[in-house]
Amino acid sequence: STKQSTSSLNVFSVSGSAGTGEGWIDPSAPVNSAASLQKTLDEALKGSTFKKRISILGSTGSIGTQTLDIVDACPDNFVVDALSAGNNAKLMADQVMKYSPKVASLSTPEAAAELRTLLKERGCTDMPEIVHGAEGIVEAATVGSADTVVTGIVGAAGLLPTIEAIKLGKDIALANKETLISGGPVINPLVEKHGINMLPADSEHSAIFQCLQGVPPGGLRRVILTASGGAFRDFSKDELFEMCENDPRAVQKKATTHPNWDMGAKITLDSATMMNKGLEVIEAHYLFGASYDDIDIVIHPQSIVHSMVETQDTSCIAQLGWADMRLPIVYSVSWPHRLKMPYK
Repeated sequence: STKQSTSSLNVFSVSGSAGTGEGWIDPSAPVNSAASLQKTLDEALKGSTFKKRISILGSTGSIGTQTLDIVDACPDNFVVDALSAGNNAKLMADQVMKYSPKVASLSTPEAAAELRTLLKERGCTDMPEIVHGAEGIVEAATVGSADTVVTGIVGAAGLLPTIEAIKLGKDIALANKETLISGGPVINPLVEKHGINMLPADSEHSAIFQCLQGVPPGGLRRVILTASGGAFRDFSKDELFEMCENDPRAVQKKATTHPNWDMGAKITLDSATMMNKGLEVIEAHYLFGASYDDIDIVIHPQSIVHSMVETQDTSCIAQLGWADMRLPIVYSVSWPHRLKMPYK
């Protein structure tokens, strides 16, 4: 038998700062493996004339409306097949009239009935299937024709529809961090089993994902998440306690107004308390496979550097951009392509 030369074998570095790989896991995002590098190259070489059919969970919220901005900017690349939202039947009616989805889901039977009435009043000629409740969200996530699901709903409500979409082989543009925080040990094996792409749609994890494009297996040393510091970053402990005691309404208002980003209410409040950054550490662990010891956080009030990675040769690669959530969202639905966007 012919012996294979050692020099012809593919030998990769071991991920992490310790060089042992301890605490590292297989990532859910397509990074840090030979297979993901090949997949990225194959997809990139297909060119940017692709057309994706998308389902948007949380279409009337911050992530959903900004995703639809991207659809408007790139009509040749995206078709909307399903929308789900809370109780905003009027905005949902506007969206249905404009994008003609096959499925439209709202939280309650009353909101669904209102949507049906509004669409009839507007003379909708292409009536979608109107559903409601948790089952309705799953129906929107699993609509047969969609190949990508944007998970823009808040909380653990995003877990089940994401699982069902993965089982059907749909790519996930992940804006719902609770999916991996509450279900990472379940989600990651499903991603591998069904061969889908888990693509981060929030700013920090998108930044890390972009920085890892082209980094070979084992080349990642550590992940560096940036944090604005939240609305109370310039307050001393005593000042904050005094404000809480004397003007709690002002505290509430400040906690729900982010200094840099335009986001939903929950994530804005979590940013003010820095709880959001703790959740993002857990999400980064499952997305990129990094051990918790190799995920660091730095305060960066300007929110220009969205996050960084350090590679094994100690190079630091960062992704920069404006505080605009459309930037990470567009990469999550177009990866690995770089679509020309009309933003200044």
